[in-house]
Amino acid sequence: MCGMPQQHPVRSTPTRPTRPDASMSLLTNVMDHSLDDGYAEAAARKEAEGTGGMPKTLRAKLGLAAGLVLAALVVTVGAAQARIAAPVVAKEREELIDRIDRETSAADKLENSIDKLRDDVSARQREALKKHGGDQGELVAILAGAVEVHGPGVKLVVDDAKEADQSGDGDARETSGFSDTGRVRDRDMQRVVNGLWESGAEAVAINGQRLTALSAIRAAGDAILVDNKPLVPPYTVLAVGDGRRLSTKFQNSGDGQYLHALQENFGIRTSISVEDDVRLPAAPSVIVRTAEPSTEKGTS
Repeated sequence: MCGMPQQHPVRSTPTRPTRPDASMSLLTNVMDHSLDDGYAEAAARKEAEGTGGMPKTLRAKLGLAAGLVLAALVVTVGAAQARIAAPVVAKEREELIDRIDRETSAADKLENSIDKLRDDVSARQREALKKHGGDQGELVAILAGAVEVHGPGVKLVVDDAKEADQSGDGDARETSGFSDTGRVRDRDMQRVVNGLWESGAEAVAINGQRLTALSAIRAAGDAILVDNKPLVPPYTVLAVGDGRRLSTKFQNSGDGQYLHALQENFGIRTSISVEDDVRLPAAPSVIVRTAEPSTEKGTS
């Protein structure tokens, strides 16, 4: 029986396993030869000549020891000076705080003294008006705001709109006389007060601040100032006078219509009511800037 020649299985020569980082030959070379050959050769030459490494001679060792001692001495002296200076700095800080407290207390005392002197001057001015005003002294004191007053009148409250934009910078009133921010402006309060005067008010106050012929309503940013004192909304305006007549005449006036337009177009909240008795304080200070003697012409 003839058979086909038997062939031995072919076996391939086993190969060495491939390194995982074979594809990163450049990175592998950098890692394996991190030190440049020139640097390695120079280090070997210095070591052979005896110039590298730690000092070999006694003089060199003494010099190194002296340098270390000097460095330690500098560090020790610096630490000692810092420790000595720390209490001095703390003491100076305490003295500065005490000085600030003393000066603050002295400023507070001066402010209290100024307030007392202002009250005394205002009281003397009111007494002078009563004493030297003749038959009309009381009326002059009332009109000048030098004394407290009370009687029938109106209460007018003006407040910003509920949706007033507290951060808005736009001001549409520059041309039209109104505001698109829904906030009450100083010129609005000026018109309100002038309208009350024209409608027959005998005395007016805003948020407890009595107004006189010398009063000024101004603005500082978004704040309204009355005689340089800032007010916050809502603005409560009290006016002494014939309540019903004063309320009706003001609402029918141009300034009352202006306030109504602010309410309708910009949401500014307003309310007015007739009061049986309103009380207004005296003005903080009545300063007479100019004065002329009153002369009465006699009859011939």
